[in-house]
Amino acid sequence: MKKKKNYSSHPFRKKWGQNFLTDINLLDKIIRTIDPKVSDNFLEIGPGEGALTGRIFPQINSLVSIEIDPLLIDRLRKEPSLKGLQIVHGDILNQNIEDLPIINPVRIFGNIPYNITSPILFWLIEQLDYWSDAYIMMQKEVADRLCATVDTKSYGRLTVVVGAYLDIKYCFTIKPDVFIPKPKVESAIVRFSKKKEALISDEKYKRFNRLVATAFSQRRKMLRNTLKGWDIPKNIQDKIDFTRRPENLTISEFASMV
Repeated sequence: MKKKKNYSSHPFRKKWGQNFLTDINLLDKIIRTIDPKVSDNFLEIGPGEGALTGRIFPQINSLVSIEIDPLLIDRLRKEPSLKGLQIVHGDILNQNIEDLPIINPVRIFGNIPYNITSPILFWLIEQLDYWSDAYIMMQKEVADRLCATVDTKSYGRLTVVVGAYLDIKYCFTIKPDVFIPKPKVESAIVRFSKKKEALISDEKYKRFNRLVATAFSQRRKMLRNTLKGWDIPKNIQDKIDFTRRPENLTISEFASMV
């Protein structure tokens, strides 16, 4: 039987994408997947009422939790089992890991607001030097896009840009009925780790991101049309058939164009 905690007293904020996990068995499965160690330093994105926080915090060296809702921060600070937890009030997208009160590189976990999944993934890339791995709960559809292969409908800008920097592992699917309030979509846990060598250098990141976004802005058109005016080197144009569509190019082929 699923054990559920009563969250009815909290005024859920739709603008912050609040959906709290309530299934004890699932929480335990997530912990086993993350596999926290005594020496680990963790950063948590969106602790909510601390369902995961309270299970991980006693097992590790240190934890900083970033929470945007002041009501939840107040509740977390009153929880005896979380005494000593470092809580930062703010938006994760405005945080720099090196400025947080924790030793880096950190490990990261979080049940994030699904409406800002892409910005958070790009934030992970920008913070690349300060974390080792990340377990992120997200909408299953987005997880499928991240893991998509070339020549499929799910393959797109997110697949290419994130895949140029990070290795991605789809851990498992989560049904809607383990959340309060219940979302309309399935969710998934995805593990991210840094590639041994990124396919794009830091100074080329912005151009790469813009080029890929331009290519996929009209995904049914040939590259010679969508990337016209991008000044792709002639030797690259000779190697890549620009009559192809963006969904037909590998991540490495996109990387070669910048």
